Formats: sequence, C-alpha cells, structure tokens
Amino acid sequence: MLSRPSPDSLRVTAQTLVVGGIGAAFAELLNAPIAVLTGPALVVSLAALAGLRTGIDDTVRNLVFLLVGVSIGSGVDSNATDAMLRWPLAFAALGVMLWATLWLCGRLLQHGFGLDRRSAYLASAPGHLSFVVGLSAGLNLDTTRIVVIQSVRLLALTLTVPAIALAFGFEMTGQVLPPGPPMAWLHLVVLLAAGLAFGFILDKIGLPAPLLIGGMIASSLGHAVEVTPGVMAPWLSYLGLMTVGTLIGARFDGITRKALATSLLAGLTITTLTVLMALAAAVPVAYALGFNPTHVLIAFAPGGLETMIAMGVVLGANPGFVAAAHVSRLLFLTILLPAFVGRLKRA
Repeated sequence: MLSRPSPDSLRVTAQTLVVGGIGAAFAELLNAPIAVLTGPALVVSLAALAGLRTGIDDTVRNLVFLLVGVSIGSGVDSNATDAMLRWPLAFAALGVMLWATLWLCGRLLQHGFGLDRRSAYLASAPGHLSFVVGLSAGLNLDTTRIVVIQSVRLLALTLTVPAIALAFGFEMTGQVLPPGPPMAWLHLVVLLAAGLAFGFILDKIGLPAPLLIGGMIASSLGHAVEVTPGVMAPWLSYLGLMTVGTLIGARFDGITRKALATSLLAGLTITTLTVLMALAAAVPVAYALGFNPTHVLIAFAPGGLETMIAMGVVLGANPGFVAAAHVSRLLFLTILLPAFVGRLKRA
C-alpha cells in the first residue's frame, strides 16, 4: 500500500497537482458544479492529452485516500442505521442493473463500434478498471482501446453527474465537509493511524481502495462513540478532494490523440447508456424505500469508487450508503465479468 516514492515520481506528482489546482481555481471562478472535483479532472485530462506528463504517485494517492476517508467518515450519522435495514433491496436492484448494463453496452460496442465480443464486455464494465485490465491482458485483447473507453467514462461521469442531479432538482450543498466544529489535531492523528491499520487489514483481504474505506471506518466509529468529535480543517479536505479530481484527469497520461479519437464516441455512448440505466434503477428504488433520490443516484452511478463517495458528500448523500453500494458494485463485477467472458469462451 505504502512505499518510498522516487524523486521523479514526486516531481510528476507535484506538477500534476499544480495543474489540478489551476483547474480547481478556474472552475470555482466559473461556479462550476463541484469545482474541486470537476475542474482538476477536466484541466489535467486536457494537459495530459496535450503531451504533459501527468500522474499521482501511488503512495501519495493512498495517503490522500486515507485523508479523504477520515473526512467523509465524520459525516456518517445515525440515519445510516435505519438505512441498513433497507439496503438489501437496493443491492438486489444494483446487481440486476449491472448485469443489464454489461449485456446492453457489450452488444452496443460489438455491433456498433466493431469491438470483438470479449473486448466489448470488458470495455463496457461500469467500474473495476484494474480487474478489467488484468482480464484483458490475460486474454490478449485490445487493452489500449478498453482503457481509453473506460477513462472517457470516468471523466464524463465526474463532469455530468452533478449536472444531472441539478437538472432533476436535487439540492447540491456545495460543501466539501460535513458541518461541525473543527477537529483537534490529536484526534485527527489518532483517526489517521486507526484508518491506516484498518486499511492494512482490508488490503490483505483484497477490498478496493482499502485506505479510503479504512479511514471512513475509523472516523465513523470515532464519531459514533464521540471520542473524536469535530470535522477536518476545510483546507485539508479541499486538498484531498482536489487530488481525487486530479487523479481522474491523470488517467489520460500516455493516451495518444489517435487512440482517443477512435474510442471517444464509443466511450461517450456507453457512458450515456450506463447513466440512463443507473437512473432507471435508482429512481424507483429511492421512492420504494423512501430514500432521497440523490443518495441512490450517486450510489448507483458507475464512476470511480473514491470519486463517487467524495461527490456524495458534496451532494448531501449518506456516505455509508454510497460507500456500501460502490464496494458492492465492484464485488458484483468481480463475479459478472468472468461469467460473461467464460460464457463467451465456451461458446
């Protein structure tokens, strides 16, 4: 999880974060929705496509995820207990929606954009990029095109989900922190240490984004028993979320304009379809269970786990529900993707 970064990696990380900071500043000036995420994602992706070397060192990324997890966990409230009783139905709907999304998007990419059947299903996966790349490499498929389509999906969702929420009249809080008094620095150190320990355990059992979830668990427990009251300093939370947005844009590093041009329309098409599928599943679930539709929309949106959890905070969603839904999405995909590929192999 954590290793010693090289000087070159730190240099690239620093220049990428500077570009991300510029993007966040411009987005704030333009009053863009969730500027701290959308601004860096857009500007860094454009810089990467223009030839600037971009990237976030793995150790820096993991430490930022820990920080963001602790920040988000401070907003977990008593409503999470009530929500747990209603999650099974939401998870069942999520599983059905993921199966339908894979089938529809896979058929579309195969017949509409010329991908072979296995590549089409892997490129249409709504998440789990590292697992997708592993399967693709093992099957000797067109990994570059798959990664480009997946990167387009991540960027497009980061930019469009806030706009969709606004279009449907869902209130956007604009906060990057839950309201409350500032947290004592000693309490923050304790939570970071506990989150690191939880993250180590989660990493050993193979859960995605272990430090992000570990930080959330530690912070949630600390606030539930009122041992670590308060919220993180706003500048720290802002820095963490800005880094998450920067990381999205940095995924375009090394992608040529030709590769982007051949896969851009495919990526945008399946992104549109996956968002429509998420909306079709989220709205009925929200009204059937009595949830705020924003919560289920963000929980079902097929974006990056850390991005959607952070975005859920800004949109006022229940962070516990959003985190559980997105972790479940990755677990569902771990089962569904080999099943689709295996079925094709037998055929």
